[in-house]
Amino acid sequence: MNAMVWWQQLLLVMAGGALGAAGRFALGGLLFRYLGNGFPWGTFAVNMIGSFAAGFLVVWLETRGASAVYWRAFLLVGVLGALTTYSALMVECLLYLRGGRPPIMLAYLALTLAAGLVLVWAGARFASPLAPSG
Repeated sequence: MNAMVWWQQLLLVMAGGALGAAGRFALGGLLFRYLGNGFPWGTFAVNMIGSFAAGFLVVWLETRGASAVYWRAFLLVGVLGALTTYSALMVECLLYLRGGRPPIMLAYLALTLAAGLVLVWAGARFASPLAPSG
């Protein structure tokens, strides 16, 4: 990869990361205001949205030719990389454990993993009819 392409991708990752982080902040705040702090709904929501979007984008970008490398940098690495919060998921699980609430931690972790798997599959299935047949 030449240096110019690398710098272009880096700028796209940075721009996408800013949008993803802003979306995560906004959605987390909104869900906190409406649903409270009894369950980390913001983290759960962005991880589920990110799972669906990742599945969709992986399939959708397969047919985008040379521009796919730029879309991948912007959308997958940038936007979804900043939007989804796997590290926050792990910290919240640790806090549940340290707070003596392992059943809630296990339920949260199982729900996140199962729903994320279903949604990444659903995103890919949803995108499949949009891909040109070969």
